[in-house]
Amino acid sequence: MPSKDRLTAIVLVLIVWGFAGALFGALFSGLHRILLVMGLTGGWALILAAAASMTTTAFYSAMPVALIGSMAGVLASIGYLIVIGHDIDLLRISGLAAGAGVLAGGFYSWMVAGSSRPLAETLIGLFTGLLAAILLSLVLWFLGEPVGVFALAAGLVALVGALFELSERWLVRLGIAWLPGVVSAPLVAGLLANVVAGSIWIIGNTTVTALDAHTQQAIEQVLQDIPPGLLGGMLGGSMTGLLLEILGFRLEDEI
Repeated sequence: MPSKDRLTAIVLVLIVWGFAGALFGALFSGLHRILLVMGLTGGWALILAAAASMTTTAFYSAMPVALIGSMAGVLASIGYLIVIGHDIDLLRISGLAAGAGVLAGGFYSWMVAGSSRPLAETLIGLFTGLLAAILLSLVLWFLGEPVGVFALAAGLVALVGALFELSERWLVRLGIAWLPGVVSAPLVAGLLANVVAGSIWIIGNTTVTALDAHTQQAIEQVLQDIPPGLLGGMLGGSMTGLLLEILGFRLEDEI
């Protein structure tokens, strides 16, 4: 019978990996629908998977930097909305938030001894996201059957999680040896601030009644895809974390 500490570790992994998978699934499904509305398919899905994986990895592996970047993104976006109002331009709000994130990350790197680990972990997320998307695309092409957002998010999260754990240790050592620590926190914080600003742009546009019918319909489609993507990612993340924990990866040591 498993000990109390072992059961606690398994529950912790289920919760953390479930939330990480939910973040991945929500990001991927929302961005995927945006590209479909814009008529962009094919290789763009690989970029989306990499972006979602990179963001999720930053939250999972570099939580202090991720929180600083997210807070900077929220404050910059709120300031933009106060000054500009409802006329929300994606490039402007994203650029402002990214700049605020870089400054906040630079301040954090100055206050705390800088390390290249956050950037190394984030780039590993980029690599595993691309690889997982390629593998899943090949599987779907071989099967020739359409797949819903729920199954797509669950499969991607499962692949990314497994690939990340299998490659993290040696890739992190390589990244720490080569990446400059001084730019690590600013770049990661700027990335996450940019993601926050994009989310606020989507939410803000849903409340603007002056949008044309086509744009409002496109935003509604994006919002409809997020819940199944979130649930699929949560399922894929929690089940993958549980399987890796059973196989002896001791994921609780990384949380």
